[in-house]
Amino acid sequence: MIIKIDDINRDELQVYKELRDNAFRSDRSFIADSPKVVNLLLESDIEIKSILATQEYYDEFMPLVQSKNIAKVYRTTKEEMGKIVGHKIHHNCMAHGIRPDNIALENAGERIIMLDNITSSENVGSIARSAAALGVKSYFLPKSSPHPFNRRALRVSMGYAHMLGIHVYKDIFETIAALKSAGYRVYAAEVTHDAVSLSALHVKPKWVLIMGHEGKGIAQDILDVCDEVVSIEMQEGIKSFNVGVAASIMMYSFGQFKQS
Repeated sequence: MIIKIDDINRDELQVYKELRDNAFRSDRSFIADSPKVVNLLLESDIEIKSILATQEYYDEFMPLVQSKNIAKVYRTTKEEMGKIVGHKIHHNCMAHGIRPDNIALENAGERIIMLDNITSSENVGSIARSAAALGVKSYFLPKSSPHPFNRRALRVSMGYAHMLGIHVYKDIFETIAALKSAGYRVYAAEVTHDAVSLSALHVKPKWVLIMGHEGKGIAQDILDVCDEVVSIEMQEGIKSFNVGVAASIMMYSFGQFKQS
């Protein structure tokens, strides 16, 4: 049953205003926006608590909405939606969902993309989308980085972050040590004098690829505990790629190389 909103200040709608970029709740709530992202999540196993959308959205996608057991389905206008959220919006649909629990390290699979303190939601979302497309099933991030289910990161990933097993770690050194003990070879993406060129790399079957901070890269003490440092060959005078682009190139290449 669709609930027509008669009071934009009702308590259960406040989550749509509160959960902007890096805001979070202890119940793992997240907000998704745009029909493409919301519809992808509706087709998944992600728990959806409510939908906030216009009549036009429901006219087109009501069968998909009805396929999920959603407690609250709200109807409003784009103007009212903007007032609820607190800024002008350009889409006609939002959803309140519950992100999955962290996966355990032992359930990570053979390919892991791992971030070291990346600060941009756009980069987190872009890497998530590429990882999903390239068959990298697990995504490890520090608590200090934006979560892949924050609003902007999820939008940039087009919702494909839901396809990844996400693990938020507390200590990078402890996590690297645990991964190495579990049989992973840990590769750090960084430009150093002794880095192996990507085209010359021999990839092990179980691997972790670490991407560093957008400006500072990966600190030397982290590089020291990795098994190998790898860099992408670039034209002279060019120092680096955007981290999202570099991660995509490397994940694709790791998947194509003959493993040793």
